[in-house]
Amino acid sequence: MIKANAHKYSVSAMCQVLQLHRSTYYYESQAKEVPDEITPKVIEIFKSSRNNYGTRKIKVELKKQGFIVSRRKIGKIMKAQGLVSKYTVAQYKPHVDKCNESKIANELNREFNNHTPYAAVVSDLTYIRVNNQWNYVCILVDLFNREIIGYGAGPNKDADLVYRAFAKVKTRLDNITLFHTDRGNEFKNKLIDEVLETFEIKRSLSMKGCPYDNAVAEATFKIFKTEFIKGNRFKSLEELELQLLDYINWFNKFRIHSTLGYLSPLEYKANIVAC
Repeated sequence: MIKANAHKYSVSAMCQVLQLHRSTYYYESQAKEVPDEITPKVIEIFKSSRNNYGTRKIKVELKKQGFIVSRRKIGKIMKAQGLVSKYTVAQYKPHVDKCNESKIANELNREFNNHTPYAAVVSDLTYIRVNNQWNYVCILVDLFNREIIGYGAGPNKDADLVYRAFAKVKTRLDNITLFHTDRGNEFKNKLIDEVLETFEIKRSLSMKGCPYDNAVAEATFKIFKTEFIKGNRFKSLEELELQLLDYINWFNKFRIHSTLGYLSPLEYKANIVAC
């Protein structure tokens, strides 16, 4: 009533007649807050990233949906909502074994940006707790699009684990030109040599004590340990393998990578093929 007649009478006079405090009128007449569209979007993106994305990647995903939001604002929303990325906790370094003293050279030579699928595949292994026992995971990464193309899991850190990772590769193995790893002894084995020779895959080894020569594999395993291993408990090898398959499917299809222009590995591959 007061608002409707404000052009005729003073607000003070109408409040006095109606026995209403002016402060009450002004409080109730204030415009309601605009609904917050960003907070639920941030929560949704964070949860769909499996609690991994920080402000930078959430900002990219929001932009894809038409929202331009600063990382500072996203950070405030995450703090208010208790959204803590797995990357906020320091990681432990694994025990270093004796290295492979083979004379094989570093053929990759830190050429990490390949423009052809399977031109160079890199690999590494890491440990994981399964039912209070150490188990191990080996993954194969295509440098072309950072896709995990093969993986193996098992109780032993040996060549058989690497062999099982090759067995999971969906493309023909003779499509792979170069296979690069560090000097771990699990990669020095007659079984692996036979696979490489059979499919004419060239071998490459990092220099002794130089993790930068296998930087992409190292970086991928840092992601893997933070996003997949951290906080998970596996009761059996079968459970580990099922969850590992699920994670790799998400990693390849949905997880965006800054080195790929914030596309997933399969999105990046599809875009290159389309061109």
